[in-house]
Parts: sequence; structure tokens; C-alpha cells
Amino acid sequence: MKFGLVLGEMHRSENDLAHHLLLVSERHKVDHEIYHLARDLARWSQQHVRDIADIATDYGQDLNPEPHGEASLMETLREKGSELLGRRPETGMLLLHDLRELYVKSCGVSADWELLAQAAQGMKDRNLLALAEKCHPQTIRQMKWANGKLKESATQVLTS
Repeated sequence: MKFGLVLGEMHRSENDLAHHLLLVSERHKVDHEIYHLARDLARWSQQHVRDIADIATDYGQDLNPEPHGEASLMETLREKGSELLGRRPETGMLLLHDLRELYVKSCGVSADWELLAQAAQGMKDRNLLALAEKCHPQTIRQMKWANGKLKESATQVLTS
């Protein structure tokens, strides 16, 4: 069984997704919906990191239960710069880039949850299946949010 390796990769991917959601929230702080919702969605991934670390010990993995923190100093400086830009045209293109990256990352994490659920079901591992059934719907919601925001923002940004 390679569940330990898969959980290690999922731990990294969820951490990366949470970090990127926090980065996007800071980078687009002037858009209150993006700021607050991205932070809420990041908390889901942060909880997934904790849950994965908790169950991973059963599969020989010692993963850090604490998700990566807020943005680094250099990232914070970049976000402050974006606040100064406000709603300039370049900000719209940056938003599309960030939402696309969020969408791609969340699609990857969603696929990982699906693969884990299938393997857990095949091995009759109820604990892993329960974890996947808990976390996967939240990841799908993250993916749908990023996709919806892309659709909502694309026309305005690309035609203005």
C-alpha cells in the first residue's frame, strides 16, 4: 500500500492550495468578496492539512499538522503594492491569472481526493474513505468558486 506516500503528497498540495488562497486574498484585498471568501476557503484547506497529518501517522508518515502560515515579508510587500494599484487594468489581468492558478490547483487536489477515495474503497479502508468524503466536497467547492469568479471576471477584464 502506498497510502503514506499519497497522503504526503496530498498534505503538500493542500498546503500549497491554502497558501495560494491566502496570497490571492492579500493580493486582491481591495475586492472584499475575493479577500474574505478566499480566506474562508483557505481555512478549509488548512483543516485538510491537519486532518491528513492526523491520519497519516497510521500509514507511517510524520507530517506537520500546522499548515503554512500567512504570506512572507516579500509577498506582503508585493500585496501592499497591489493595494496601491487599486483597480487598474493590470490588476484585472493579475486577478484572472490568480483565479486560473487557483482553479488548476484545486482541480489537482480534487483529483487526488478522488484517487484516494477510490483506492480506500478498493482496500476497504473506512478511515481514509471517510476523510476523502469529508474533504473532497470542500475542494470541489473551492474549484467551483475559482471557476465561477473566472467566468464572472473574464468578460469585464478582457473587453475593457
